[in-house]
Amino acid sequence: MKNEPTHKFIQRGAYKGKGIAVFTSGGDSQGMNAAVRAVVRTGIYLGCKVYFIREGYQGMVDGGDNIIEADWSSVSSIIHMGGTVIGSARCMDFKERWGRLKAAENLVKRGITNIVAIGGDGTLTGADTFRAEYSGLLDELLSTGRITSDEREKNKFLNVCGLVGSIDNDFCGTDMTIGTASALRRIIEALDAISSTAYSHQRTFIMEVMGRHCGYLALLSAMASEADYVFIPEDPPNPNWPEKMCKKLKQEREMGKRLNIIILAEGAVDVEGQPITAEQVKKVVVDNLQQDTRITILGHVQRGGNSVAFDRVLGSRMGAEAVMALMEAEEGATPCLISLEGNQAVRLPLMECVKQTKGVAEAMKVKDWAKAIELRGRSFMRNLETYKLLTRLKPTLVSKEKPVTVAVMHIGAPACGMNAAVRSFVRNIAWHSGTVLGVQNGIEGLIEGNMKPLSWRDVTGWVSVGGCFLGTKRSMPDKHCQEIAARIKEFNIQGLLVIGGFEAFHSVLQLFEHRPKYPEFMIPMVVIPSTISNNVPGTELSIGCDTALNEITEICDRIRLSAQGTKRRAFIVEVMGGHCGYLATLAGLAGGADATYIYEESFNVKDIQQDCYQLAVKMAEGVQRGLVLRNEKASSNYSTDFIHRLYSEEGKGIFSTRMNVLGHMQQGSTPTPFDRTFATKMAAKAADFLLNHINNTSSCASNKANFDPQTACLLGMMKRQYKFTPIIELKSQCNFELRIPQEQWFLGLRPLLRILAKHESAYEEEGIYMTVEDRKL
Repeated sequence: MKNEPTHKFIQRGAYKGKGIAVFTSGGDSQGMNAAVRAVVRTGIYLGCKVYFIREGYQGMVDGGDNIIEADWSSVSSIIHMGGTVIGSARCMDFKERWGRLKAAENLVKRGITNIVAIGGDGTLTGADTFRAEYSGLLDELLSTGRITSDEREKNKFLNVCGLVGSIDNDFCGTDMTIGTASALRRIIEALDAISSTAYSHQRTFIMEVMGRHCGYLALLSAMASEADYVFIPEDPPNPNWPEKMCKKLKQEREMGKRLNIIILAEGAVDVEGQPITAEQVKKVVVDNLQQDTRITILGHVQRGGNSVAFDRVLGSRMGAEAVMALMEAEEGATPCLISLEGNQAVRLPLMECVKQTKGVAEAMKVKDWAKAIELRGRSFMRNLETYKLLTRLKPTLVSKEKPVTVAVMHIGAPACGMNAAVRSFVRNIAWHSGTVLGVQNGIEGLIEGNMKPLSWRDVTGWVSVGGCFLGTKRSMPDKHCQEIAARIKEFNIQGLLVIGGFEAFHSVLQLFEHRPKYPEFMIPMVVIPSTISNNVPGTELSIGCDTALNEITEICDRIRLSAQGTKRRAFIVEVMGGHCGYLATLAGLAGGADATYIYEESFNVKDIQQDCYQLAVKMAEGVQRGLVLRNEKASSNYSTDFIHRLYSEEGKGIFSTRMNVLGHMQQGSTPTPFDRTFATKMAAKAADFLLNHINNTSSCASNKANFDPQTACLLGMMKRQYKFTPIIELKSQCNFELRIPQEQWFLGLRPLLRILAKHESAYEEEGIYMTVEDRKL
């Protein structure tokens, strides 16, 4: 299955001569450099003159060498770096009119009529204020002779586009801000490390994390680390929190737990609005429980280090979309914010988002905590509810329904996050008085009856561990339906959760299609996609692919670093994914690859030679390292070894070439925060799905006549929404021979990857979704 380009194009150089500037202001965050890189390269591709403004608003006011024109190589080898290479600074001068007057003059002298502002709400509010009074500033500059009437006319409007760069994720209007994912990764790495030493010495650790007045980092890191207690500003504890917390910690120790983790957001308060400090929490624990208690304040460690793959891709997509928004805007248009909604980059009115963000602070100021949580969004609210449920020490029997028995198993290859999903599923079912049978080794274990009940305590500690404790196999059920039906009847299994990849989806499809012959299969069944390949229909993301993507990106960073100080070198790297090019495409975008080869996009030897030639040209312009990614099944003829040899031959005398096959390293490591929390929420929804159908008399197994396809579904993430899709409906959307969906969303990112790598490409008018020009034209 090959996708042919059918899109309308905006040609290279379509906006020749337009001036655009990019700056970062306020606190730095990982991923800002990816956004800066995308702005520069997309702007150059479209023919713009692109400028850096160094040191934020201060550089805009000071002018001179702080505002310099950027070229293609100016942003080479920065995509992986944390912080911001163009600098950021607090600027009091810009708050004064005379400062903004100087800034306007500096922009006019360089012909800059478009700016991309990357920062938090203060940065973006300042940009909107500047734009609103820009005409008046130019009039004053003209009247004092600092600019000419011709300059006034050519630069009469200033268009502004904002990107939110903040580790706090405290800005309304976007699912994630640039830098949040990287900060979470730093926190989780620290928590995983602390858990080891805490376990050795039976200690209690209190970790304070950043976030100012937003508890997102604290809440998500608590969910991803199984922390025992969390303090966040949006959900302050009651005055009796010391007693409640100590009771929980004491019971945990009595049940054999050797360590306790307490996470504290730096802006945590009680219901009266009084700050809760780490020292205060430590005193409560020591005085009441006499536990060995230590405090860790991560501070700016959370802002440091290389950005994770998610932030690199997010910054790249947002930066490219910002340039297009500015180029398509009419003169004097309302400033927009580039936002992330699910997997879509969208444009929103900037100041409406700022207003909503400030509304959270106002609600907290008047102690309207429910309103503050509501304004944070449904996702924040669900995260809070899920964390509270899963960390209760002993489940309370709240269900009035008859206790149920359900089973959970894995089918397919292991992926990080599978254990977190099982933990969440077990505890959600236990909360409703149900029993979960953990099936060992997939279909084979089910046939053999190799399963055992999993209790609340059995899954403690599972969330942070990679692989799958239950074991997994690729065996399919089609030839063993009679034995499977017998086991379902023997163990009285009333619902089934299958966590895995394409084989998991296909297995449940086979069970569904055998329902007419085997009534035992007339139970509710749900599939949660979990595979590093991300090749399952009905979902845009699968559990485990974020961890694999980060592993590939980090390995590519190290591979490039291994050649530091040597002559120019290109690396040919093979990644997993079967026939699905998701990992190669996203890793290429996150790693700044010069070329990527995947099955879904046709290529031939001439294309490879052209890519090699373009890499040689970039090497001559000063680039020292080249990166080429190939999906493992991109072509049966153009193998990784073939591409390596071709690059070696064509690049002889210009650069040397090395080949790396990453193999199963991509399946290893500990799960990323995203995979841990994604798995946790997916499993909670799957548990609700099964319980609702089991307890629904109109669709239960005892009423088989009304049993419809809605009782056998795949749970996926589609455009920001969790969606249950009947398995049978997804059958027509698959290529079963290649084990990939017929349509794949990430292919829309391929042209962006090529444009940022300086390829001959074209830009689709609607946004960042571009396509490669047909080479036959």
